Amino acid sequence: MKAKQMITFSVDTMPVVKTKEVPVTLESEEPRHLESGVVNIYPDIEYQTIEGFGGAMTETSAYLLSKMAPEVRKSLLQSYFSRGGHNLKFVRVHLDSCDYSLEEYQAVEDPMADPELKTFSIKRDKMYIIPMLKEVLELTGGDISVMISPWSPPACWKTPPVKRKNDASVYGMLNLPPVPDEPSRCNGGSLKPEFYASWAKYMIKFVKAYLDEGIPVRMLSVQNETIAATNWDSCVWTSEQEKVFLRDFLYPELKAAGLSEKIGLFIWDHNKERVLERATEIIDDETRGMIAGVAFHWYSGDHFEAVRMLHEKYPEKILLMSECCEPGQMGGRIMFSRSVTTAGTKELKEALHYAHDIIGNINAGMQRWIDWNLIVDKNNGPRHVPGGFTATVIANDDGSYREKMSFSYVRHFAGYIAPGAKRIGFSRCSDDFEMTAAKNPDGTLTAVFLNKNETDAGFAIRIEGNVIRIELPAKTISTVVIEK
Repeated sequence: MKAKQMITFSVDTMPVVKTKEVPVTLESEEPRHLESGVVNIYPDIEYQTIEGFGGAMTETSAYLLSKMAPEVRKSLLQSYFSRGGHNLKFVRVHLDSCDYSLEEYQAVEDPMADPELKTFSIKRDKMYIIPMLKEVLELTGGDISVMISPWSPPACWKTPPVKRKNDASVYGMLNLPPVPDEPSRCNGGSLKPEFYASWAKYMIKFVKAYLDEGIPVRMLSVQNETIAATNWDSCVWTSEQEKVFLRDFLYPELKAAGLSEKIGLFIWDHNKERVLERATEIIDDETRGMIAGVAFHWYSGDHFEAVRMLHEKYPEKILLMSECCEPGQMGGRIMFSRSVTTAGTKELKEALHYAHDIIGNINAGMQRWIDWNLIVDKNNGPRHVPGGFTATVIANDDGSYREKMSFSYVRHFAGYIAPGAKRIGFSRCSDDFEMTAAKNPDGTLTAVFLNKNETDAGFAIRIEGNVIRIELPAKTISTVVIEK
């Protein structure tokens, strides 16, 4: 058995990775009986399959990538999608405009004048998003799966927005603009039932247009952030509305297009605190076979217990973290509930938060993980509404880019837990550190350790009669790769 440890340190917010071989000894040859300071790893205790990691190709990210010199862009895409990098397998794309679009747009300019959708066109997507996706496909040999999520139907099909109830409580936003009296893509509002059939046709038409471009769409969510009436593109659905639309309109349209066996439908696509209730309210004997999985975000806190209960109640469903990102400098104020509160730089805090959330979700049963923007600029944009969120990679003004600490932290998972890996059993001696462990398809074992504390930690890994001693410096992430 051989083992090596990769440790990421923070030096003035710049990630420094140290790799070292770690001695492996037989437990039977230890000078004393091992009890304290031990981590046990059990490769034969298997849980869910970890299918892979991903990021979002928003119009913003695609636009910034398109402005780079080809060799610079290729370098970043390789860091994200190559086997020597993050080895990303999933890409999320918005249907029509979202907050991370350069402006509002939709594939049919006036659906009321064109109810048959004859003027439907994805020409806007062909400007930035689709060309960048094709570069990713060329780089990976087509080995990615695309998820499409809608932010809003056309405004003319929606009800006017109502007074916001969840923005301040969930997102912590202040100084929001007044809610308009007329329907719009932004500020919420709901799809009118008389346009459910039209919207289902529109969504499937969009999916087919991407497929015709050679984009491997494999996932489709009903709605991004189902109960968020944000001041950007948004649409509010009750659980009953989402269920009716999925059961009576969207799934039949998907099936009629011959895509029900090729594209999985995902419900909720919003924060974890209500994920279990939403799934319970939508999934029944009639809809169970229509739904591939449940998507969720991190913005309202950990709620790993909710993810675990969801996995236990619906073990056949794919659990997908479909979006996460850290707040930038907003026009007002934005706060997320989180567990990571240790002192340090903002970028280190962000990285610790990423690792904490990934570990918690994997241990709770998550199979797929998708970050938000692949890249934003130094102002957390560009986007068509005020404010912004940061990303793990920042575009510089000179056409170069900078990988943040969080980028390096994500690689500890995406770069070493291979698609198809099985989460395996472990037990910890204390909660001074967090961890998860997996067995890769090639038989190698990966264990990721997060020490978000102010003090160093050290312990012995016990595995199949062997002992591996490792050190976890304060505020670092480590990956131990074990080969038999």
